[in-house]
Amino acid sequence: MSATIILLIIAGYFGVLMLISHIVSKNTSEDSYYTGDRKSPWQIVAFGMIGAVLSGVTFVSIPGMVGNNYFYYLQFVFGNVVGYVFITYVLVPIYYDLKLVSIYSYLETRFGMKTYKTGSMFFLISQSFGAALRLMLAAKILQYAVFDAFNIPFYVTVILILVLIWLYTNKSGIKTIVWTDTLQTFFLLSAVGISIYVVNSSLDMSVSETITSVTNHEYFKVFDWDFNSGNNFYKQFISGVLIAVAMVGLDQNMMQKTLTCKSKGEAQKNILTFSIFLAVTQFLFLGLGVMLYLYAEKFGLQLDIENGKFINTDNLFPMLSLNHFGIFAGVSFILGITAASFSSADSALTALTTSFTHDFLNIKSKNAKKKLQLKNRTLFGFSAFLFLIIMAFSESKGDVISTIFKVAGYTYGPLLGLYLLGIFTKIKVYDAAVPYICIAMPLVTYFLNYFFINWYNFDFGFMNIFVNAFLTIVCLILVKKKPHQFETSS
Repeated sequence: MSATIILLIIAGYFGVLMLISHIVSKNTSEDSYYTGDRKSPWQIVAFGMIGAVLSGVTFVSIPGMVGNNYFYYLQFVFGNVVGYVFITYVLVPIYYDLKLVSIYSYLETRFGMKTYKTGSMFFLISQSFGAALRLMLAAKILQYAVFDAFNIPFYVTVILILVLIWLYTNKSGIKTIVWTDTLQTFFLLSAVGISIYVVNSSLDMSVSETITSVTNHEYFKVFDWDFNSGNNFYKQFISGVLIAVAMVGLDQNMMQKTLTCKSKGEAQKNILTFSIFLAVTQFLFLGLGVMLYLYAEKFGLQLDIENGKFINTDNLFPMLSLNHFGIFAGVSFILGITAASFSSADSALTALTTSFTHDFLNIKSKNAKKKLQLKNRTLFGFSAFLFLIIMAFSESKGDVISTIFKVAGYTYGPLLGLYLLGIFTKIKVYDAAVPYICIAMPLVTYFLNYFFINWYNFDFGFMNIFVNAFLTIVCLILVKKKPHQFETSS
């Protein structure tokens, strides 16, 4: 497909985003950037969140990873659903009852100022790395499909994407993103639907024959009962629960959208509806993955293999879409990955800006002019930080989604431990000790995992987050205050 045509498609798509931003930005208040004026329809929020969670990583990583990891990822998805139920009935009521803008201010109410700052800082680190890795993958695909043809360096591509995001989100932030995410989700899901149709037609099978071929394929292995494996069912399911709670329920990015709903009840409907559709969509991505490998096998396409495993699996879907599936599927893929690249970064940058300005700059106490100044400087700062992370990881290989969840296990673990202890106990802790514990526990978890792999051939896998959160809770309990200590201090 011509790079010029693809560039025109992207330009047209961006024009639509700017139009949406212009319409939504009318009649905004100084807090619209952060709260969306709390008037978002929950149906729109739920649909848009699907695209924000899926992002470009799911779009290309999940289909590709089937070749090495089969359908084991579905075990993780089952756990996610349980985690979303917890978010719906435990976390959402807390956030709404306290009328939070930054969800980490809960930690100040429960434990103290240093705990609050520590929780927010761990989010900022986690979200920065997660958003950067998601955006990096989408940028690489756009580089391959478009910008290499014009001899534009990769770093310029990344800068261009970040500038475009700034243009349509700068004025009204989350209020715009709630609506642009809806459009982005539509294109993302349309692309996978069209791809399934095209592959199915190329395989010359009926729908029932395709379903049979997928479910009878050697890759259709859902459950792994090997306890030493990182894909073991119990590890995947439990980590699925915890990572959903951490990466959605304790994530300013995801919760900021939910908190724009009109009421607690509508926010809960949003989470439950979103979780069901998300699980179904992820199953379709896995099914598409098997179909892609069937296609490659039928047409004799040589895929890169090293030590008996496929390598660069993130390249499979883009390569087939742009070079083998025809112009219609190629256009839909470009629109899908463009939507993913914007949706994975726009809300992340807004959430990072919201968290930092509210948690560290005390923006609520500033006048309107100072608020705007601080917001713009913070947004620019995090855009630059994401750029640096992307360039640092730009030569990495393998499926990015596994990297994101592994990083999340270390960075979200302390945050998860803090919230679980705060919600389910009345324990008070020494506020000053919390930052040291939260920094130390990810390091301890890393070395424990390294030790177990090398001495017992036992991989924690995504269960790193459980070990990390558990160790954090144990250490926090060890430094708890005795009743007379917090009674006198209060």
